[in-house]
Amino acid sequence: MTTVLIANGPNLNRLGTREPDKYGSTPYEELAALAMQWGAERGLEVVMRQTNDESELVGWMHEAVDSEWAVILNPAAFTHYSYALRDACAMVTGAGLPLVEVHLTNPHAREEFRHTSVVSGVATGTIAGFGTDSYRLALAAVAGA
Repeated sequence: MTTVLIANGPNLNRLGTREPDKYGSTPYEELAALAMQWGAERGLEVVMRQTNDESELVGWMHEAVDSEWAVILNPAAFTHYSYALRDACAMVTGAGLPLVEVHLTNPHAREEFRHTSVVSGVATGTIAGFGTDSYRLALAAVAGA
């Protein structure tokens, strides 16, 4: 069975209460349960994590490489400036593992500073703008890889 690490960056633990007009009303715990269900339906074992700590995200990318896990990553605010995370993501794809960048919103339809992703250039692909369904679509992409 393929294991998929779904790693979520800063403030995603506040889903459901943080700007629900942008990020939806689904709480993080419900998103985690849905991701586990969607993964199981595709024969994937899902490991779901969230942190507000950049170095922890980097460590999880290292763990994914060492464990040969596929990765679905919502880098959140780190999307736009974390070169440390970008380099760790490059290790994932450099090891031949899929890494799908996901976003609940479409960053290109938002403030200009959100238009640049330092992660996209090393990701296998990016899915954005579909709310929680971005995760479902990413799991389908990993299952098909």
